[in-house]
Amino acid sequence: MATNKSNGMSNIVPPTRLERLLRDRLLRKSSKAPYPNEATDTNRGAEPFEDKGDNLGTSHAEQNSEAGMHGEICEKQEARPTRQRLLVVANRLPVSAIRSGEVTWSLEISAGGLVSALLGCISNCKEKVNAFFYDGLAGVKKFEVRWIGWAGVNVPDEAGQRALTTALAEKMCIPVFLDEDIIHQYYNGYCNNILWPLFHDLGLPQEDRLVTTRSFQSQFDAYKKANQMFADVVNEHYVEGDVVWCHDYHLMFLPECLKKNNSEMKVGWFLHTPFPSSEIHRTLPSWSELLRSVLAADLVGFHTYDYARHFVSACTRILGLEGTPKGVEDQGRLTRVAAFPIGIDSHRFIRALETPQVQEHINELKRIFTGRKVILGFVCLDMIKGICEKILAFEKFLEENSEWQHKVVLVQIAVPTRTDVPEYKKLTSQVHEIVGRINSRFGTLTAVPIHHLDRSLDFYSLCALYAVTDVALVTSLRDGMNLDSYEFVACQESKKGVLILSEFAGAAQSLGAGAILVNTWDITEVASSIAQALNMLPEEREKRHKHNFEHVRNHTAQLWAETFVSELNEASC
Repeated sequence: MATNKSNGMSNIVPPTRLERLLRDRLLRKSSKAPYPNEATDTNRGAEPFEDKGDNLGTSHAEQNSEAGMHGEICEKQEARPTRQRLLVVANRLPVSAIRSGEVTWSLEISAGGLVSALLGCISNCKEKVNAFFYDGLAGVKKFEVRWIGWAGVNVPDEAGQRALTTALAEKMCIPVFLDEDIIHQYYNGYCNNILWPLFHDLGLPQEDRLVTTRSFQSQFDAYKKANQMFADVVNEHYVEGDVVWCHDYHLMFLPECLKKNNSEMKVGWFLHTPFPSSEIHRTLPSWSELLRSVLAADLVGFHTYDYARHFVSACTRILGLEGTPKGVEDQGRLTRVAAFPIGIDSHRFIRALETPQVQEHINELKRIFTGRKVILGFVCLDMIKGICEKILAFEKFLEENSEWQHKVVLVQIAVPTRTDVPEYKKLTSQVHEIVGRINSRFGTLTAVPIHHLDRSLDFYSLCALYAVTDVALVTSLRDGMNLDSYEFVACQESKKGVLILSEFAGAAQSLGAGAILVNTWDITEVASSIAQALNMLPEEREKRHKHNFEHVRNHTAQLWAETFVSELNEASC
C-alpha cells in the first residue's frame, strides 16, 4: 500500500480520534520542518509509558540529544534573536525573604526538594544566594530563567512589596504576594491538609480536622484564588515564545488559568509527589475540575511510569476521556503525558568528598564510630518517611542478632518540618519514646545503639556522614522519588555501602536493581535485610554499587530539567 514518504506514516486513516490527532500533529510538524531530518525526529519521546522497569529513566536520557535538537528547530522556526526564556512557577521561590527594615530585605536559601532538584544543589547547604542560584542552573543553561513564586512572607504594604520585588529581581526571581488568609486556607488548608495526604495514599482528613481551617469549600476557593494570583503574575511577565513550567500539587489550576488567557502559551506541569490510583483520587471533591485543569497543559510529567499511568487512568475512568501511551485527549486536544525521573547534582557530591572540610569530618566520624558499622537514616521528619517503622525494624534486628548488638549503630537524622502541626508534634514524641526505650534496652554507659538528631546538617557534614556509612536505610511509606538515596550512592564510590530501599519510594524504579528492596510495613523483612546488608560479601556490594552509581552519575537533575523543557518545546510546536 502506498505510504507518505515525507513522514513515513501510512495513508490509512487511524481508527480512533486520538490517533488521528497524533497523526495530524506529526504531519503539521513535518510540513514545517526546515531541516530534512526533522520528519524522522517527530516520534522522539512519544512512548513514555513503555514499561522498562528499573531502566525507566534511561529512555528519556538516551533520547535527550534529539530533544535538544528539536528544541533548537522550534526556536529557529520562531526566529528568536536571544535564548528562549523559561518561567519556572512554583509555590515557593528558591529564596526566603526576611524583612530587616521598612524597605530593606535580606534573602536566604529556601529548603525544599524542588529547589534541590532544579538548581542542582541540596536544600540545606547554606552558601551565598548568588552562587546557589546562578551556579546551579546547569540543567536549564540553554534558557534565560525566571522563577515565580511566594517568598514565604506576608507583605501587606506597597512600599515593602516594591522593595522586595527589586531585591528579588537581582536573583532572577519574581514574587507572588499572598496574604495570611490565603496562605492559611490555600497552603496550610487545601494543599497540606487535603491534597498532600491524598497523593500519598493517606486518604482525606476526617471532618474534625478541618475545623481549624474552616470548611473544605473555603479551602478549595482559596486554592483556586491563589492559582489565579500566580497566573496573573505569569501573564504580567510573559513574553511571546516563553516556556512556562508549573510545579507540583500546589498549582494544579494554573495550566488552565494560563491557557484561558493565552492559548498559544507553552505550558508544562510536573508533579513531585506520587499520583494516587483513580480509586483513591475519585474520593476528592472537585476531582474533575483539578484533572481538567491539569490537562490544559501541553506536557504533564511525573517521576515514574506508575504515577503517569495512574494519572491517565484517572482521566479515562473518572472523566471518561480517551488515553493512550502517548497522552490524553480532552475535547479534541491532546495532552502529552510522560515519566521524567529526577536526579541530583551528583558531581557536586563527588567533588565535595575531596575537599579538606569533608575529609576532616570523615576522619572525626571514623574515630567516633571505631569498631562499629554505621547504618544511616537521613530524612525530614514526616508522616510518610517511615521513621518509627525503621527504628522498630532495627530493634528487631538487634533482638535476632545478638552478636551485632555492640557492633552497629543507627544514626537517624530527622530534620524538623511543620513543627506547629499537632500530628507532627505527636510523631516527634513517638520517635523519641521509641529511641529512648531501645537505647535503654540495648545501650551501655559508654555507647547506645541509636544516635538520633532532630536537626539538619550542613553540606560538608552530610557528605562525610554518607561517606562513612555502611548501610543506608530508606523506609518511606510512600515517596515521590527520595533523593536521599541518590545522595548516599554518590558519596559511596570508596566504601561501596549497601542501600536498603523501600519499594514504595519512586527511587525503587531507578535504583532497585542495585538496592535491597523492602516492604516497609513488614518489620521482619526489614530486619532481615539489615542482617543481609551487614553480612554481604564485598564482591556483591561492589556489583550493586556500580549499577546504582552509574545511574546516579548519569541521570542528573540537570538532565531531568533539560529533557522536560526540550519535550515541552516539542509538544507545543
